[in-house]
Amino acid sequence: MTTPQIYELAVRLGIKADLRGQAKVKKYLENINKKYEKLDKEQKAEFDKEKLTNPYSDTRILVDTSVASKVDKKKEIKKILTGIDIEGTELLLADKMGDIDLVIGHHPRGKALADLHSVMDLQAQVLADYGVPINIAESIIKPRISEVSRGIASVNHNRIVDIARLLKIDFICAHTIADNLGADFLIKLLKRKRLDTVEDILKMLKEIPEFKEAVKYNAGPALFVGNPENSCGKVAVTEFTGGTSGSKEMYEKISQAGIGTIMGMHMGEEHRKEAEKNHINVVIAGHMASDSLGMNLFLDELEKKGITVVPCSGLIRVKRFLK
Repeated sequence: MTTPQIYELAVRLGIKADLRGQAKVKKYLENINKKYEKLDKEQKAEFDKEKLTNPYSDTRILVDTSVASKVDKKKEIKKILTGIDIEGTELLLADKMGDIDLVIGHHPRGKALADLHSVMDLQAQVLADYGVPINIAESIIKPRISEVSRGIASVNHNRIVDIARLLKIDFICAHTIADNLGADFLIKLLKRKRLDTVEDILKMLKEIPEFKEAVKYNAGPALFVGNPENSCGKVAVTEFTGGTSGSKEMYEKISQAGIGTIMGMHMGEEHRKEAEKNHINVVIAGHMASDSLGMNLFLDELEKKGITVVPCSGLIRVKRFLK
């Protein structure tokens, strides 16, 4: 496989696992294309055309050395270095190893980080699918999208990308596509399990290899709100995908929609207090373990195609395709 082929595979997998369903993702892309066609020449020139086929602005090829060197034939990717957070350290490691063809990070960098907020509208539809009226879901997520956009505006987005470019290392980030895969995995698992209490959820998570391993690092699943003996009620996986944490105003609406427990990757204190105020149990699976789950489901597909995967930077590698 080449770097563009790996990127295209990532997008296809992300769409297949999207919590909105493939039909809604297709409709979303159709709307983006219609908006693009209405732009004037100058606006089209500035438009990120990858959005016409990729609904995840936080998943991008950041460096493709074949393009940079104007090589007609794309190089075959045989070995990758991959981790949760790729910084200069990991890129220097890849260069030192000498046989790494591509580095894949989970968290976005470069233009993918600068446009992270654009993927957050996914969260509104997820809330709607759990029973929150779509008009309310969109209303509470829009201010949060603007907040995130302003918050990342001052970041030195291309710092890490520049290092990869100077080292002549192909570099991809795969964010929401991996989070979609992880969320889809957990939702399907929840449907197969009979869960009565919050403790049942914690036990279920600790049976998953990534989370079981994270417990050894004191970073496993934890209960942020509620008691283990509490009835879990309807469980919603709401904090796993869609860029970053949503609006803290959503917990009141989730509670009114009949959700008893939410499962997420991580949660800030303000969000936790709002969930507690609205009597919602909160199970936090753990950030690195959750990110690892989604990345592993993607990386398995690469290993099936003969690519060697070297994990680093907090990635807990579990190979399900060998089972």
